[in-house]
Amino acid sequence: MKIIIITQNDPFYLANNLKYLISVLPNHSEIVGCVVADASPFGKRESFIKKVKQTYDVFGFSFFMHYSIKFLKSKIDKTTNVYRLLKDNSIPIITLDTPINEKQSVDRIKAFEPDLLVSILGNQIFKKPILELAPKGCINLHTALLPKYRGLMPTFWVLKNNEKKTGVSVFFVDKGIDSGPIIVQEEVEIGNRTQEELILHTKKIGMDAIAKSIDLIHKEDVQLIVNDISQKTYFTFPTRRDVLEFKRNGKKFF
Repeated sequence: MKIIIITQNDPFYLANNLKYLISVLPNHSEIVGCVVADASPFGKRESFIKKVKQTYDVFGFSFFMHYSIKFLKSKIDKTTNVYRLLKDNSIPIITLDTPINEKQSVDRIKAFEPDLLVSILGNQIFKKPILELAPKGCINLHTALLPKYRGLMPTFWVLKNNEKKTGVSVFFVDKGIDSGPIIVQEEVEIGNRTQEELILHTKKIGMDAIAKSIDLIHKEDVQLIVNDISQKTYFTFPTRRDVLEFKRNGKKFF
């Protein structure tokens, strides 16, 4: 089964996650290309300066410095470079000159004849031409137990809200936001993890869940889990007030 991954150029976690996914991918499947958009960690495609200011204003000095140092290290450490990883594994990088839903982009992706699209950190809402491009559809990883915690930064929100557990969900993408039927879902005890530790843990489990989902789709053995809209909760980007409450609850970012 031929797979195309759609992602963004995340400098912190993605390269290691993709490396692990490649190692656990079922033998019947092959990544034939990867669409890599500019990094957009807050769910919006904004200028670098605006992202920097927003990070500082909302999360404060220590968070800003921690991730600034990690970002600078990523410029030196080749193991965190997504493009280098793709090159080392002979995975073609699919360059799009127009937004992903435009015909030119759809045709570019279609030329690779994928059976399945896999969205990991995708930062664009997919419309019908993309959703119907591959015969097996498009799947996405969300690091929460859907239908709860749809939206942005679920690891932040489950900690802020003092949840005891969270998880990962791999689902078929539809026209909504994190609303499609679920293929694989795994539960995780949060314990005393920091947000960074929780991100690392859920991302790794998420890669296993993607591999499992791909295998089930290939075998046509998917038992869908209803993503019940009546049970949904949805969260957007936190405010400074949310971050202060996160800290008052004794939670840590790293």
